[in-house]
Amino acid sequence: MNYAAIKRRDIANGPGVRVSLFVSGCTHGCPGCFNAEAQNFSYGEPFTKETQELLLNELSRPFVGGLTLLGGEPMEPENQRALLPFLRRVRERFPQKDIWCYSGYTMEELMGESRARCEVTEEFLSLLDVLVDGEFVQDLHDISLLFRGSSNQRIIDVPATRHAGQVLLWQPPPAFRKPVVKP
Repeated sequence: MNYAAIKRRDIANGPGVRVSLFVSGCTHGCPGCFNAEAQNFSYGEPFTKETQELLLNELSRPFVGGLTLLGGEPMEPENQRALLPFLRRVRERFPQKDIWCYSGYTMEELMGESRARCEVTEEFLSLLDVLVDGEFVQDLHDISLLFRGSSNQRIIDVPATRHAGQVLLWQPPPAFRKPVVKP
């Protein structure tokens, strides 16, 4: 697997300060994609052990709240297979930090039969805290949305969803909620 970029201090793709890994490779081809160059599976640099160590080192900083996976498409089967051993290490070393994943696939596609579902998908999902799902849709683009680009996308609480057997949305902490203005 290749990766397109690493952001060591990201505040746009999940709550708090995060380490974000932008993987290469995506078959969706969404019009208006903000990272179109990363759709190519060969784009960027190889995801090596040294890259993984750099990410783990960045995650060790006390002010970093977690890891975010973006793309490209982390849930392409070949990317899932490459990322799974790394995610296991992140969970083992930093159980208190959360893991977010952005995917053009819906949770229903990932949990059911689809081109994204493979032999590692179930374990991969078990290591996530939050999934922002659904393809980016240019006509539904809205810059006011929290942690997503278009209004069709959902921010899913993965452990609660897996436990309940139905999609349950992530609830942002109070600092991220819009204040209610009373007339």
